[in-house]
Amino acid sequence: MPRYRRVVVKLSGEALSGPAATGVDPASLARVADEVLSVHNLGVQVAVVVGGGNYFRGRMAEGWGISRAEADNIGMLGTVMNALMLRGALTARTDAEVRVMTAVPIHSVAEPFIRLKALYHLERHFIVVLAGGIGQPYVTTDYPAVQRALELEADALLVAKHGVDGVYDSDPKINPDAVRYTTLTYEEAIAADIRVMDTSAFVLANEQSLTMHVFDVGAVGVMKSICEGGDDGTKITAK
Repeated sequence: MPRYRRVVVKLSGEALSGPAATGVDPASLARVADEVLSVHNLGVQVAVVVGGGNYFRGRMAEGWGISRAEADNIGMLGTVMNALMLRGALTARTDAEVRVMTAVPIHSVAEPFIRLKALYHLERHFIVVLAGGIGQPYVTTDYPAVQRALELEADALLVAKHGVDGVYDSDPKINPDAVRYTTLTYEEAIAADIRVMDTSAFVLANEQSLTMHVFDVGAVGVMKSICEGGDDGTKITAK
């Protein structure tokens, strides 16, 4: 039996971009789709929150001479494009139903996010891809990922990072002696000023006792292994 009955996967836009760091790389998209399906095929109910950083980020606003709110709206549209690409890759690989739901109403290409409808889809073992964050600016996809996991009563949030296989006591790209945490509490992560997710996301997850796993999206089989009870990456829990 899998460790979890229902999970939400938090997927960054960069996870789909591959070496180019922008746009969508077909090989990276295919690999991510296969990883999501490996969890679905265990019988675990899966929702995926997608980011849009491979297209546009709110913090790029100043360089373009536009407001942060406008830039965040552009980024939200990027998440919708990623969600549609992921749906396409998934439906090419499975007969399972795949639904895109977005907080930004775009009725001709996706369903609006309605919590009870999303729960209904998950109970029927549809794969649900969630786009548009929470539909508001000044928020990255970190906080919405935690919020959606709580709204959908997920047993865990799987945070798929690009190029890092967990949480370290220092930057492993700078310090070769950095040590990876196997387990961590949210309070410890906040106290150590760990930047793997926004502090607001850690605070909400801690308040609601949501379990989180941080792992490398490029590592084949890790998402499935975590759902089967493996100790891959870093597990973060409330105290």
